[in-house]
Amino acid sequence: MKLKTEKSPLKAGGKMASGNKQVFVVDDDESVCRALKILLVTYGFEVQTFASAEKFLNSVQHLGPGCLILDVHMPGMDGFALQQRLNEDGFRFPVIFISVNKNLKSAEQYLKAPGTAGVLQKPFNDQELVDLIEAAFKKNKKILIRRKIK
Repeated sequence: MKLKTEKSPLKAGGKMASGNKQVFVVDDDESVCRALKILLVTYGFEVQTFASAEKFLNSVQHLGPGCLILDVHMPGMDGFALQQRLNEDGFRFPVIFISVNKNLKSAEQYLKAPGTAGVLQKPFNDQELVDLIEAAFKKNKKILIRRKIK
């Protein structure tokens, strides 16, 4: 995946964009996981990647609060099904969906789902992703403090 870089990860005053905010990337494409991890670490995020929804579900009990970046189309459980499952199980993560699909007719469906922070089409601008992540952390402070509701 080729990411477009338009801005430096440093904000005005030379400060990093995020602090110790955790981001979880779930995508079956290893190169996408690797590229997003490199990008987001550059912006100061802590990043964990997962090659499938099932691998993420196997780890969710041991993870702290964070923002989830989900590929829409994956073998097995897709990103939307993973978000639904997490919501049903009482886990609340702000979610950013990513997809190569140029015709995201289902984007409205994803945006209406509880916890959705945004939908991006690959390839996307790195600053757009970082801005969505930052907005998700600001909007979901209560969710991020106590991730498990039940």
